[in-house]
Amino acid sequence: MKAMSKMIQVGLVLSLITFFFNGQVQAQEVVQLTLEESIKYALENNVEAKNAQLEVLISKGVIGENRATGLPQINSTLELTKNIQPPLIILPAEAGGAIGGGGDDPGMGSPDDITVIPFAVNYQSSLTVSVEQMIFNGSYFIGLKAAKTLKALTEFDKEKTEADIIEATKKAYFTVLINKERKELVSANLIRIKELLKETEALYSEGFVEKLDVSRVKVQLNNLQSEFDKVEAAEEISKQVLKVQIGMPVNLEIDLGQSIADIHSLSELESLLSNPGYRRVEVDQINKNLDLAKLDLKNNQIQYMPDIAAFGTFQRVTGAQRFNTLGDPDRWFSSSFAGLRLNIPIFDGLRKSYKVQQNRVQIRQLENQKHYLEENIELERYQSNITLRNAIRTLNVQEENRELALEVFEMTKIKYQEGVGSNLEVVEADSALKEAETNYFSALYDALIAKVDLEKALGIL
Repeated sequence: MKAMSKMIQVGLVLSLITFFFNGQVQAQEVVQLTLEESIKYALENNVEAKNAQLEVLISKGVIGENRATGLPQINSTLELTKNIQPPLIILPAEAGGAIGGGGDDPGMGSPDDITVIPFAVNYQSSLTVSVEQMIFNGSYFIGLKAAKTLKALTEFDKEKTEADIIEATKKAYFTVLINKERKELVSANLIRIKELLKETEALYSEGFVEKLDVSRVKVQLNNLQSEFDKVEAAEEISKQVLKVQIGMPVNLEIDLGQSIADIHSLSELESLLSNPGYRRVEVDQINKNLDLAKLDLKNNQIQYMPDIAAFGTFQRVTGAQRFNTLGDPDRWFSSSFAGLRLNIPIFDGLRKSYKVQQNRVQIRQLENQKHYLEENIELERYQSNITLRNAIRTLNVQEENRELALEVFEMTKIKYQEGVGSNLEVVEADSALKEAETNYFSALYDALIAKVDLEKALGIL
């Protein structure tokens, strides 16, 4: 018993150690992601991307389903029947005697003037094989073409979904980068203000500054600490949003393998302004919808034509009064027939005519939507171009303001350290620098988002 107890204790300790080290490995697992890797991961793991790929597979199945309609349709039926109360034929008594029938009703006594004859044996069985082959049906060929058009439409839908995923992934990635840069900047500001506070407290202890000067720096430090906490939370939230967007498990830790400097290029932003744009998948989508509507119109028009099919049936039947003799070879008899079927539509209450009218109206609606879409694409390109142009201009201004504010802060700090400036000027300069840095990152984020919007408008995501 003691040995058993000791083994259990050792097993428990080993399990705890294994769990601890597994937890440590999982906690330390960090996924490095560049922008391109994030996009690739999203296209493979995002739920909408997966469903778009499955829709393409479904459309391939629809093509096969429509093609199968034109192949031979073969069916087989095996039946076994036990006639509990066999069907009866009632004849005059004279006729029954002439054909040798009996005069007794199985269920009751029969009158003298009629003869009741069972019309079936106790057991019956049959094996039937039927074949039908379509020879001509106009809807079949249109259906094949429509299925292929539907497959092309699902391909364009997949492309549109992927473009939307790339757009959302880029914006989420840029958001994480901006928050990461802001966090590093606020952290640097905290270090700077802490040094200033230490210097001010030293000057206060020597009697060179007042208690008010120390309080001002402490207020500035508290505000920066609060801002750091907010930016840190914003960075974590933006990472979670990015993981959800690309379809990554939220329990994994990610670290972006790029910085703003790796992605942000002023020359690249400016080169987009002269790009004329390319094909937009939305136009391809509406064109395929137009093709489907026209095929539907043709299908309803061709319903006025007859269709031809060939058919044939082979049957083996048997019957017996006793079940054990039902399978005797000499009891099976064959029958078969074949033929052609011509179905000629004559009048359907104008149902097809009304369908044709609806198709023509739908085609006009889609043509109107196409015209509206093309105009909106041009407007979107124009607006995105103007937005990016303004964002670049604002970014340049805010970058210059940031550099000037930093220069003012450094000069003010030097003056303060040399005793020719006030503590209030340093605090105000720091506040101005912080505001300039916030404005700069806001302008940088707007420029990156405007870049993505213009890429989408140009069709180059």
